Amino acid sequence: MKTLKTLVLASTAALSLLSFGSFAQSVSVTDSTLDGAESQIAAMANQVGGHYKITGASSNNFVRMTAEINSAPSHGLKN
Repeated sequence: MKTLKTLVLASTAALSLLSFGSFAQSVSVTDSTLDGAESQIAAMANQVGGHYKITGASSNNFVRMTAEINSAPSHGLKN
C-alpha cells in the first residue's frame, strides 16, 4: 500500500511539472538591431498576454535573438 501511494504521488508530481512547462514557447527572430529584435519578441509576448525571457542573442550582419514566451499569468513580473 505504501508503494502504491508513493507511485501515485510521484506520477502526480511529474504530470504537474509537465502542465507548467506547456505554457512556455521558444521563439527566434532576426532584425538589424538588438532593439528591433527585442521589440518583435515583446510584441509576440503581448499578443498572448504573457511575458518573455531572452535566452540568447548573436550578431554579425544582423541580430538573431531567441526567447522563451510564457503565456501564464506573470504574477506581477514585468517584461
